[in-house]
Amino acid sequence: MDIIFLRELKVITLIGIYEREKVMPQTLQLDLDIALPNSRACLSDDINDALDYAKVAEHIQTVLSEGHFSLLETLAEHIAQIILKDFNAPWVKVSVAKLHAIRQCKMVGISIERSQVK
Repeated sequence: MDIIFLRELKVITLIGIYEREKVMPQTLQLDLDIALPNSRACLSDDINDALDYAKVAEHIQTVLSEGHFSLLETLAEHIAQIILKDFNAPWVKVSVAKLHAIRQCKMVGISIERSQVK
């Protein structure tokens, strides 16, 4: 299985259960591991056969900028489903971290793995 990854992708969204979090956007950090639907790009050296990680990053930022999530778990699931459905990935691992959400802690977060249902 071929996997591309994006590390420490910063996205801005409304996240949280507190009233201030529902109106003040926060920066989250994402780490993504995405299984490629095929390995054609390895042979063709053609971007049209590859999963364009810039498009993945842009699409996720656009979607997250349009809504509010109460929980990191829900946000991570939403991202996983976008990657599975919109980019036809057979498997994805999504890690989402809130930065400085707890004193004396650099970040808190969740990692989930999802596969396409066959």
